[in-house]
Amino acid sequence: MIRLSRWLSWALIVVLFSLMPFAARADVRLPAVISDHMVLQQDIAAPIWGWADNGEEVTVSIAGQSKSAKAGADGKWLIKLDKREAGGPYELIVKGKNTHKISDVLIGEVWLGSGQSNMAMTVSRSKDFEVEQAAANLPNIRMFRENSAAATEPQEGGSGKWEVCSPETVGSFSATAFFFGRELHTTLKLPVGLINSSVGGTPIEAWTSMSAQKDLVELKPLFARWDNDTASYDPEKAKAQFEKQLADWKVAAKKARDAGKQPGRIPQQPVNPRRNSHHPAVLFNGKIAPLIPYAIRGAIWYQGESNANSARQGAGAENYGLQLRTLIADWRGRWGQGDFPVAWVQLPLFHRIQAEPVEETGWTTVREQMLKTLRVPNTGMAITLDLGEANDIHPKDKQGVGKRLALWALAKVYNQKGVVASGPLPDGYEFVGEEVVLSFRYAAGLKASGEELKGFAIAGADQKWLSAKARVDGEQVIVWHPDIQQPKAVRYAWADNPDANLINGAGLPASPFRTDGK
Repeated sequence: MIRLSRWLSWALIVVLFSLMPFAARADVRLPAVISDHMVLQQDIAAPIWGWADNGEEVTVSIAGQSKSAKAGADGKWLIKLDKREAGGPYELIVKGKNTHKISDVLIGEVWLGSGQSNMAMTVSRSKDFEVEQAAANLPNIRMFRENSAAATEPQEGGSGKWEVCSPETVGSFSATAFFFGRELHTTLKLPVGLINSSVGGTPIEAWTSMSAQKDLVELKPLFARWDNDTASYDPEKAKAQFEKQLADWKVAAKKARDAGKQPGRIPQQPVNPRRNSHHPAVLFNGKIAPLIPYAIRGAIWYQGESNANSARQGAGAENYGLQLRTLIADWRGRWGQGDFPVAWVQLPLFHRIQAEPVEETGWTTVREQMLKTLRVPNTGMAITLDLGEANDIHPKDKQGVGKRLALWALAKVYNQKGVVASGPLPDGYEFVGEEVVLSFRYAAGLKASGEELKGFAIAGADQKWLSAKARVDGEQVIVWHPDIQQPKAVRYAWADNPDANLINGAGLPASPFRTDGK
């Protein structure tokens, strides 16, 4: 009995040793975005990638095609599928030492949505949620939320899962992205995949790679400040300060509750500045890099509030156009899909109603910077001036925001006939005696949304702004003021919350603009 037991022990040891080389080998791994219920971009050689042992052969099969590649010295492998038209569902099989079977795969249109809180804001927080929820049985819309955190270096793999759109799943997804995607799905009759990667309160520099922006002269003060913050950061001192703040908060919170009031906001735990979600590149590293090179048709962007409200040198409103152009070029270059479409949301109204003919703010500057960025090829802008709320930086009408983004995409990306892509955009001006003649694109049916055309200001050589008289003349607007004989400049809707009402025949509002800018 003892001999048999000893023999079994030795046999077990031999078996374990014989299996060790296989156990030490890494399984074929896939990024989170390549998973059940995914949507692959149609008409593009969609990349499928992952990790395996050096030299291991990996085979990817779907819908009758099969392709193989070997993992490199770094363990990475990548296969590009043949272009296919929309369809599905399919099963995607990835086979190496182990096998992944990705089920319920569709082929259709894929868009990335990114930005700060107004992109992150969910369907459950938008207007008429119960109605929208009940109508969300849309199984050919798929939604992926990138859940990874900020990171100091570009990450791989990512975190998240695809969900089939339903009344049970729609509430937790980005409202702007969902309503945009729903318009595409309804009009194009195609599967739509939506990827949401957004974080509230974050500036644009956090979403752009470090190499793309670190040498920009205009941003040197921004990087100098972060370098100083990082160098002076003392974790023990920060911890002690936080503990004192927390203790003080607990005392104040108890007093507030005893008085029947809500306590103030709880202090935030200290974070190394290099890992702060506002630090340049950290959200690109953690939440964009893991998605590259997943094939997309394009990207939508809703951000700018943080930069408009920022007084930080180098990262304020005046550099927003530069930063947006840099982000677009950065993403396009890294995805390797050419100049794919990018559209953004121009900041809506906010704060108190306009009191002066012209009110210079960070919001007016960012809006102008967004308008100027339309010079970048294959870009668009949803003008949402009328969709904001004076007392809420997170307006609830995300249906309107998503639809206006979709109008641009349907008209310019998908070449749908009869779709008006945008509200009126300035297209030149001429001084004619005491009047200024303004021309516009997207001006068919140009009119005031009320009885009287409002929102224009005019100035002479003294640069004193007066509220102007204005009238529509076909697809132009004539602006004047009886006290200004030689006008030098005109501005429109130049305030956080402007009293302005120029629209086109499609009911879309005109963008704020000025003739005296660079």
